[in-house]
Amino acid sequence: MNWRLCIVLLILAGTLVSVNDGLADGPSEAGVIFLKLVPGTRPAGMGEAFVAQADDATATWWNTAGMGFLTRQELALMYVNLLPQFHLDDLYYSFISYVQPIEYWGTVGGNIIFTNYGKTEGRDENNMPTGTFHSYDVAFTAAYGTALKMDRNGKPLQKGLAMGVAAKFIYSHLADQGAGAEKGSGVGTSMAIDIGVLYKEAFIRGLSLGATLTNMGPAISYIDRAQADPLPMTIRIGGSYKLMNSEFNELIVNLDFQKELVDRYDDGKAVPFYIAMFSSWSNNDLTNEIEGVIPNIGMEYWYNRMVGLRLGYYHDILGDRFPLSFGFSLKYSSYEFDFGYVSAGEGHPLTDTMMFSLSLGI
Repeated sequence: MNWRLCIVLLILAGTLVSVNDGLADGPSEAGVIFLKLVPGTRPAGMGEAFVAQADDATATWWNTAGMGFLTRQELALMYVNLLPQFHLDDLYYSFISYVQPIEYWGTVGGNIIFTNYGKTEGRDENNMPTGTFHSYDVAFTAAYGTALKMDRNGKPLQKGLAMGVAAKFIYSHLADQGAGAEKGSGVGTSMAIDIGVLYKEAFIRGLSLGATLTNMGPAISYIDRAQADPLPMTIRIGGSYKLMNSEFNELIVNLDFQKELVDRYDDGKAVPFYIAMFSSWSNNDLTNEIEGVIPNIGMEYWYNRMVGLRLGYYHDILGDRFPLSFGFSLKYSSYEFDFGYVSAGEGHPLTDTMMFSLSLGI
C-alpha cells in the first residue's frame, strides 16, 4: 500500500479511537478500527450515548438486547463521508440494518457495514508502481434479542430484562498483496461475538440501564499470525432516563461510559481476547486507565413524534477528542429521516462530519 492509504488509516486511528500518552501504549493497538465507527445518525447526534436506549434497527450494533423490545419490522440505512476536512470523496462509511420481531421468540436481524478507503497506487520495495488497488473493510452481522417478559400475544412488555447476542464475519481488504518483500496479502478475516443486556423501568419509572461487550474474537492478520492485530473489543455501560413523557413532548437523557479492552505482550503479539478483557484494565498506570474510560452524554427531544432534536458530547482525553454533536429528525408515518453533525474545533479531522440516515418501519 502507498502513503495515501497509510495516512488515511493513521488519521482514522488517531481521531476515532483512543490515543494514549507517553507512559502508555501509544495509539490504539487494535486492528479493523472501522468496527468502532458508530452507526446510526440518532446516536451520533447524541454524543454516541445510546447503549441503554437502542430502540431502533441500529440495535443490531448498539445493543442486541434492545432488539428484544422492538415490536415492528424496521430497515435503517446510513451514509457518512469520513474526514471531510481532507476532501476525500471516496472515503466513506455505509451501514444497513434490518430487524424482524417474531411473536413469542423475540427479534432477529442483521447488519452490513462497508467502509471504503478508495483506490491507491501500489509501490514495490524500489518505489516502482505496481498498479492500482481498491481498499475497503466490510462486516456482516447476524443478531438476536429477546425480552424475558411478554404479553399473552407474544409481544414484549416494555419493562424488565432483555438479552441479546450477535455474531459477525469481518473481511478487511487493504491491498492485493503485501508491501515490498513482505509475504502474504493485504487481506485479513476474522469473526467476533457481541453480547448485550438491557433493563427497562429499572428501579424508577423511565430509567433504563444497559451494557454491551462487543468484538470478542481472534486477532486479525494480513501477513502472518505473528503480526496479527487484536480486534477493538469494547465494553459499554450506560443509563437512559425519560425526563418528560407526555402526549406531545418527550425528552430523554443518556449517559454512557466506554473502554477499549485491548492488550499486547512485551514482544508485540496480541493478547487473546479472553485474557485481554481482564488484563487490559491493569496494563497501564491508574491515571491512564481512568482517562481511557470515555464518557458520552446526549439528549433527544421529540415533539408529537414528528420532529426530533438532539445534542451530545463526549470527553476522550487520551484521544484528544471533545466534539459537540447535533441532530434532527423528521418523521412521517413509518418514514424517518435523520441528520447529524459533528463539530470538534477548527482544523480537527472530525469537524464538519455530516451523517444522513433513513429508517423505514414496516
